[in-house]
This record gives sequence, C-alpha cells and structure tokens, in this order.
Amino acid sequence: MVFSSLVFLCIFFPVVFCLHSAVPSIKIKNILLVLASLIFYAFGEPVYVILMVISAFLNYLCALFMGKAGRNALLIGAVGINIGILCVFKYTGFIITTMNGVLGVRINDPQISLPVGISFFTFQALSYVIDVYRGQVEVQRNFGKVLLYISFFPQLIAGPIVKYRDIALEIDSRSVNPREAALGLRRFICGLAKKILIANTMAVTADQVFRQGIDSLNIISAWLGAIAYTMQIYFDFSGYSDMAIGLGRMFGFHFRENFEHPYGSLTIKEFWRRWHISLSSWFKEYVYIPLGGSRKGKVQTGLNKMIVFFLTGLWHGANWTFVVWGLFHGAFSFFEEYVPSLKKLPSALLHVYTMLTVTVGFVIFRADTLGYGLLFIGKMFTGFECSAASMSLVWQQLTPYFLVMLSAAVIGCAPVCRVLPVFSDTKKHTVQLILYLAAFALLLWCILRLSGGSYNPFIYFRF
Repeated sequence: MVFSSLVFLCIFFPVVFCLHSAVPSIKIKNILLVLASLIFYAFGEPVYVILMVISAFLNYLCALFMGKAGRNALLIGAVGINIGILCVFKYTGFIITTMNGVLGVRINDPQISLPVGISFFTFQALSYVIDVYRGQVEVQRNFGKVLLYISFFPQLIAGPIVKYRDIALEIDSRSVNPREAALGLRRFICGLAKKILIANTMAVTADQVFRQGIDSLNIISAWLGAIAYTMQIYFDFSGYSDMAIGLGRMFGFHFRENFEHPYGSLTIKEFWRRWHISLSSWFKEYVYIPLGGSRKGKVQTGLNKMIVFFLTGLWHGANWTFVVWGLFHGAFSFFEEYVPSLKKLPSALLHVYTMLTVTVGFVIFRADTLGYGLLFIGKMFTGFECSAASMSLVWQQLTPYFLVMLSAAVIGCAPVCRVLPVFSDTKKHTVQLILYLAAFALLLWCILRLSGGSYNPFIYFRF
C-alpha cells in the first residue's frame, strides 16, 4: 500500500485516523497504530511482516539486556543481525554477481525478493540499540512500544529515518488538537501533490528517455531525460517525506525535516546537509564520528568521508551504479574541501556547478548499468546529432502539461520557497482560509489523476 493510492486515501487512513481520535487511552492508541502498521505493511508484503517483527524483537532483546554483562557482545550481535538481514535480503544477488564476474565462478543467484523499506526500518532498529548502548536513551522494556517505533506506518517504508529519542516521549504521551491535525493534513496534501502532479509527470519522460538506446539520443533528449529524473527523484522523495511528516503530526508525532530545498545549494557539501537529512545525519552520527570524524588529520578525514559516501551509495541499492554515485559525490566533496578558492566564485556560478554535478550524478544513479550511465553522460555533452528520429522523442515529451509541471518543479525547488513554512502556520484567518482551500483543490486534483490510472511509482520503495 502506498500513500498515493485510492485505497489508502479513501479507506485505510480515514478509518485509522477516526479510530485513533475516538480512543481515549494512549495504550489503546498505541496498540491500534501497531496493528494498523502491520496491516499497512502486509498489504504489499504479507510474508515479510514476520521478518520485520522478528527483527524488531531481536533488537528489543539486545537493548533490553544491554545493561548486563557482555554489553559489547550484545552490541556486536545487534549490528551483526541487522547488517546480516540487509546482506541476505538486499545484497545477496549483488555479491554473487560481483564474485562471478571477478573470480570467474558460476554461483547461482537465489533471486531473493527485496522486502519493502528494509533499509529504513533496519537503520531505525540499529540507531535504537546503539543509543541504548551509549546511554543516550533509556531502554524500553515494553516490546509493543519498540515495535510501534520501528513499524509506524507513516515512515515505515520510505522514511524519514527517525531516531527513538526523537519520539520516545510522544509514544508515551501525546495529544492532537484540531489545528495540529489540520496542519498535518495540509502538509500531507502538499506532499501528495508533489508526488502525483510533478514527480509522476517527470517520471513518464525520464523513463521514456532512459529506455532508449544510446544511439537514439542526442544532447537535447539526454538533457531532457536527466533534468526530468532530477526533478522526479526530488519531488518523489520529498513529497513522500512531506506526507510522512504530515501523517505523523496528525497522530501526535513530530518528525524532523528530511529536505531543506537542496537544489538551492551552492556546494555539494551544502547539498548533503539539505538532501535526505535523516540518512546523512545517521551516517554522520553512527559511522563518520566513530571512525574519527575530522579529528585525525586531513588524510584520515578524507578517507572517513569517502567511506561514508561509499556506504551511502551502497545503502541505496545493490548495484555498482549506486556505489559510483556515492563515490562521485564524495570526490566532489573532497575537492571542495581542499580547494577553498572555489567558494570565492559568484553564487550564480556555484549554483550552476552544484546542480550540474547533482544532475550528472543522478544519471549514474538512474542508469541500469554503469556503462549505459557513462554513455548517457557522454551524449549530454557530445550528442550534437539532431536527426529526425532523435528529435521526435523530444517533441513527444514536450507537451503543454509537462512544461507546466516542469515550471512548477523549478519554482517549487527554488530557495525562495523557504519562506513558505512561515506563512503555513500563520494565525491570519484570511491566509489560512486561502491555504486550506488551495489544499482542498489540490487533493481533488490528485484524486482525479489517481482515478484516471496515472503512472504512480515510488522511487525509494526499492531502497
């Protein structure tokens, strides 16, 4: 089940929200949310519900006995369990394929299907156990509350990655007034519109271009596909994060922001402070700093950063394209660190540099193979052949609706939009009325698009 489905919008969410609002006891509210979350996950992954519950229970036990003797062994065991689950279900095929290619052996790929959201709930479980080990949070003795933290459906399958300490108090005590619920609903609708109206439109063009053979592309079609995908992945993922944050707010939970207009960044380093913030902060806190951070000299600092970017790429998928994408960003981050004169350039040039780097990087990220990605990038800079066949693809995609949505995307990701949250919580009744009417109109538009059977993939489900 996805947020942008009629089943979720018209049945699941209204029923769960009404029941949650009607129940007075926080204990029963929590039980309701656990059951709803398991049903939500089982709607698409009935078998892997058991895997998620077992994973949560094993992490619960590791944290529960962390105060006893052998706490180091328990931590190692918890890390081993979580990484082991990821390796088995996400990286088995990747490891086997790599070994076959490097060693020249023929090991059969067992073709294990990937549980939806496994990278997200595994990282949440890991953060809980590590924080208990460090003494940053009190151990939770109620398994139901740990399961609620890991399985809570708004952030279960595509984040943001929530740390236990950020919502521990709200698990035990929370309240939702009508204004909070209304603001949460409006945030949800905003994310839904970003996903349905913009991301889905960009996805059609991006998929069409990336399905083409390299010889069918020219510089215009290649750039069109690259820009479309760059917009698709941002509005797809930030839209999902908006929906998750809005839903959480409607149930009394406050998640931290996951995006801060990353396409307004002037450097790659700044981009990663604003893009998928929950993942970046996770790697910083649990990998980069334990490795030594920036405390052990420039060489070690650079190595630590490259390790983090390597793992960031690998986290996104079992393919060398993701690994290279991560290292690509790491290389530019390293470059910025040791070329301080770069920051002296005009802001406009820095913004062009950053977005050019990000867009080229996303081509590697999107490509099915590394070879195709590199050839695609080559077309972006050398594909000057504009035959009738290559241009027909361009004209097919440049529909009025696409151009309108592309314009909305450019405006929507501009830094100027940072001021919008200021107005969203204003107490001026006229502004509030306009915003709610606009949200209602967007909701109707999205439902109409969904009713028409529009293309509706979610990029981050496979991660």
